[in-house]
Amino acid sequence: MAASSSGIRWLQVYFSALLVFGSSDVQGFVPCNARVGQSSIYCVCNSTYCDTIEPYTRGNKGLYVLYQSSQAGHRLTKNTSKFSQTRNNSGDVPVFTVDRNSTYQTIIGFGGAFTDSAGINILNLSAKAQENLLRAYYSTDGLEYSTGRIPMASCDFSTHIYSYDDHPEDFNLTNFSLAMEDIKFKIPLIQRAQSMSQKKIKLFATPWSAPAWMKTNKNMTGNGSLIGQPGGKYYKTWAMYFIRFLQEYAKKNISMWGITAQNEPADGNLYHFQFQAMGWTAETQRDFIAKDLGPLLHKYGYGNLKLMILDDDRIFLPIWPKTVFSSADASKYISGIAVHWYTDTGIIPPSLLTDTHNLFPDKFILATEACTGSLPWEKGVVLGSWERAESYSHDIIQDLQNWVAGWTDWNIALNLNGGPNWAKNFVDSPILVNAQRDEFYKQPMYYVMGHFSKFVPADSVRIAVTVSGNTGTQLETVAFLRTDGATVLVVSNRKSTATSFIVKDPVLGMINTNIPGHGIQTYVWWTS
Repeated sequence: MAASSSGIRWLQVYFSALLVFGSSDVQGFVPCNARVGQSSIYCVCNSTYCDTIEPYTRGNKGLYVLYQSSQAGHRLTKNTSKFSQTRNNSGDVPVFTVDRNSTYQTIIGFGGAFTDSAGINILNLSAKAQENLLRAYYSTDGLEYSTGRIPMASCDFSTHIYSYDDHPEDFNLTNFSLAMEDIKFKIPLIQRAQSMSQKKIKLFATPWSAPAWMKTNKNMTGNGSLIGQPGGKYYKTWAMYFIRFLQEYAKKNISMWGITAQNEPADGNLYHFQFQAMGWTAETQRDFIAKDLGPLLHKYGYGNLKLMILDDDRIFLPIWPKTVFSSADASKYISGIAVHWYTDTGIIPPSLLTDTHNLFPDKFILATEACTGSLPWEKGVVLGSWERAESYSHDIIQDLQNWVAGWTDWNIALNLNGGPNWAKNFVDSPILVNAQRDEFYKQPMYYVMGHFSKFVPADSVRIAVTVSGNTGTQLETVAFLRTDGATVLVVSNRKSTATSFIVKDPVLGMINTNIPGHGIQTYVWWTS
């Protein structure tokens, strides 16, 4: 999959020289150990070496910090400069003006999923390499992820199918117990991530399927739903299954911030669906929450847990939430709407997100799953794909511009085949593990995630960005005001040519700047 571009090969030489001679006077900053991939570089880490992100501190008024990544090889490269009071760029260039008085959604966070497969891959590394990988996501040296998704029992990114109670007719869940996978692959890594993070990681859990004995098809895969109707004994047992999961994780000092009612509820309505799924309609999900899950969460002290509906593609918006929220008895238990990205690209307009927000402004919208390499024509892993990184940046910015409050990636680590996955549903990941060489590889997607997760912490608020001058620009932008007073602007250029533009702050003046072709930038500054 090596690129033939001579420019990319020169970059490899350049980055290798950095490793030998050093690249920064910042103590502890470690540059990328670059290797050539399909269309850009990826960065190699092992037990003794892993690149870090050059830190920044609050600057004086009039200064800004710029972090840049690009197809040409920048990887969250830092630069510091000053605002100007004069316009240096001549010609018809776009001017992006931040408006801190026009505010939108409050940010929940950015992160990834603690799947069985992620845990298996991370634990296949040596102890020090494991540490470096987890620090790359959760420490201040890395991306500072602030959300984490946890499958309840097995999903396709497991090595086999299992539930927490495979004993038929056990309506009291007497035999409920966490699996080996929780004890070995999920819980220890979550605990280690929490200990590294200076922020509280918002963890949320998601079920793929009830135990087979509770379902109409007697199988955790395929076309099947819970037996009976909401309010019946199978639905009440299933609601208690959630409670037992929450209780067992709490015993390991892991408290959930939220749960979703079901992963991709439409999947279980499909004939011969290939991996774990359970079918719901909006009506059955509504009634299950109103009659079973919602009351039980409150009864057992989980009334403050963020319960989310849908957890599926935005093609179901706004019809699904309209149906669920038509019942006040269901709506009162629900905090948000979870969405996946799989029908986003060129198919389903992002305006459906705004339409949904406008209908239900008291419910947040959170993106809870995304990955590349899942489609038949782009299957599996591609090392060093900048195109896949740009698909992330485009979707994240598009979501944020339409009231989505955060973005959670799928597996935090996979192997070079895009697994393990018992159903052979192999996909890509921001970090790939090569256990044979005790290495892991940071994909371009990893760095794109960092342009948001590291600089836009929880409780930041999206603010308006207006464009003047060349209003036909195809640059993508989104801006935030943080709780510490910092303003953050992310700019993405998915075109091949460099573009000049101006950032205008009404208090400080202008940034006369440019962005390379196929580049992404994050600007951070304070006004006082």
